[in-house]
Amino acid sequence: MAQIHFDTSMEILQAQTIERPRAHYRHLTETMGYVLAEDIVAERSMPEFPTSGMDGYAVRHEDLALGRLRIAGDNPAGSDLVDSVRPGECIKTFTGSLMPEDSDTLIPIENVTVDGGEIVIDEPVPFGFAVRPVGEAYEAGDVLIPSGTLIDFAEIGVMAGLNIVEPMVFDKPIVAILSTGSELLQLGEEQTSDAQIRSTNNYTIEAIVSRYGGEPRRLSTAADDREGITHIVEKALKQSDIIVTTGGVSVGDYDFVKDIIPALGFEILFQGVRIKPGQHIVLARKGDKFILALPGFAYSSTVTALLYLLPLMGAFTHRILTLPMVKATLREPFVKRAKKAEFTACNVSLDQGRYFVDFQGKKIGTSAILTNMLGQSALLYTTETDHSKEVGEEVDLLLY
Repeated sequence: MAQIHFDTSMEILQAQTIERPRAHYRHLTETMGYVLAEDIVAERSMPEFPTSGMDGYAVRHEDLALGRLRIAGDNPAGSDLVDSVRPGECIKTFTGSLMPEDSDTLIPIENVTVDGGEIVIDEPVPFGFAVRPVGEAYEAGDVLIPSGTLIDFAEIGVMAGLNIVEPMVFDKPIVAILSTGSELLQLGEEQTSDAQIRSTNNYTIEAIVSRYGGEPRRLSTAADDREGITHIVEKALKQSDIIVTTGGVSVGDYDFVKDIIPALGFEILFQGVRIKPGQHIVLARKGDKFILALPGFAYSSTVTALLYLLPLMGAFTHRILTLPMVKATLREPFVKRAKKAEFTACNVSLDQGRYFVDFQGKKIGTSAILTNMLGQSALLYTTETDHSKEVGEEVDLLLY
């Protein structure tokens, strides 16, 4: 199967939708990091009545010209309105209190001097000062938080103000992660051969899944055995939405993953993309289940997980989930090394609102150098037709 253009692979990926993703009601205090599965609509305006924005005295603005006003009463926050402001009078009113009837302005405590039962106007204020109008924050019927929004602290605060005890949220997509390779050692496992290496991909991708709103299921590692890998994948399919494998997708004698996928009844959406790193990537679908097979080298699997796994997870929560792209200026020359879409680790800095790029400490070598992603790093993106670039030229950066 011929390798396809990177843009084509993205179009195929973005076309994958889940018609009826799973959702459930969850207590508001436990929704941080979940994605809303319903629109949050205001039933009432906020505020519903004119409200004081600070501590002071509710007055009729035209009466400020009198210079002195009689204090007719107090209006604590949370109390029912009883008195109205009559000509030549004021009512002491506190932050969050409803404005008394017939008042239109709030003069702060700092702008007056209390003299017995009156206030002396030291510094007048404009009409309507410190009065929150009806609907200042939002009006009844406004969609305040649309479905598909990732819930953060502000969303929780707004929903609490609406007395939404249990909003409906999408289930987090369950992502099972399997690293393949007879040479792999788990954390803490004793090395018995110089040919053995530590497994990192499963831990890295597990962290990516957790960070971007998925629920990871680590499947440990599997030796290069067709029957063993098939059994693990079949079992994982029963309890996950997406299976991510690393290794076994190239053209070697022991690269079984690419052959197991169609044998399990999955439709290959694409196999092989003209990208560096990660050209031997496979995406397959069966119903609402996906298998994303990534290369085995650590840098390759991490970059391709960020590019392809995030949008796939987003499909399960009706959310567009991709790395943000920004423009940046080169502080060092960039050498284009492949006639493919290329994702190169670089250092990124922000100076007076502009992003800048350099490559200090970034090593050139195989796609195994995960340490290139440490620090204040980003991915410099170049297309198939791009060329090497000089200092001062503008480039595209993917921020992670």
